[in-house]
Amino acid sequence: MKIVFVTDLHGCLWKYDKLYKVAKAHKADVVINSGDMLPKTSNLFQQDMFITKELEKNFKLFNKAKIHYLCYLGNDDLMIFDSLFEKTCRQYEYICNMAQHKKNIYGTDFIGLNWVVDYPFRLKDRCRMDTSDYIFQRQFGTGLLSTSSGWKEINNWYSYANTLPTIKDELNDLPLPQDMQNSVYIIHMPPAHLGLDTCGNGKNVGSQALYDFLSIHQPKLSLHGHIHESPEMTGIWKAQLGNTICIQPGQTNEFIYVIINTKTMEIERYKESR
Repeated sequence: MKIVFVTDLHGCLWKYDKLYKVAKAHKADVVINSGDMLPKTSNLFQQDMFITKELEKNFKLFNKAKIHYLCYLGNDDLMIFDSLFEKTCRQYEYICNMAQHKKNIYGTDFIGLNWVVDYPFRLKDRCRMDTSDYIFQRQFGTGLLSTSSGWKEINNWYSYANTLPTIKDELNDLPLPQDMQNSVYIIHMPPAHLGLDTCGNGKNVGSQALYDFLSIHQPKLSLHGHIHESPEMTGIWKAQLGNTICIQPGQTNEFIYVIINTKTMEIERYKESR
């Protein structure tokens, strides 16, 4: 099976165009777009327009080409548009919303999760404590959740977050694959300790819960994003955790993607300019 893996496109139209061309050129069976799919503009409440116009147009191309397209919204994509995104995906046979979902393609189970470990930024729609003893970073302000009528301000984010499931809980609630050693996990958040989670300031922010989960379960592949600059900071975009290969391609001003051949396990990272 040939997979094109990309992440963190943030509504960049020329990158979406490139994604389709790359998938066709490489004769991909599956495209994986792992989160932060929508524009990160000053008015996030207009992201629904991107879903109904540009994203649906992109989905139609992949569906017509009969290329499986696995995707989900990420931490910068407002949760109030989840139902619209799901409805849009369901219109097409080859498009699948992978958020907390399992999909079998050609005998391989793909499992997705789009929650992230809490960060200092105010948008908290998809934020979770990593584990029950998680130590919060210093916050940039009160927490914000998206609602149909605008922002809901969470004055005491620490207390509120303690009422939510942790990343560890969310991972344990995922559907299990029939064959773990042949499975592919698509998780927006990168694991800790592998050099896939380094921010521009040098801070490592990966998930310990995810690292532990992958260490125990050992899927074939684990695909990540979220920290755009990490591969440029560390020089690491692929790491081994036991028998699991973890990939975090990053995303910069160039179009960055990874081609995976699951039969030969050849894995290559590419950069293309506009």
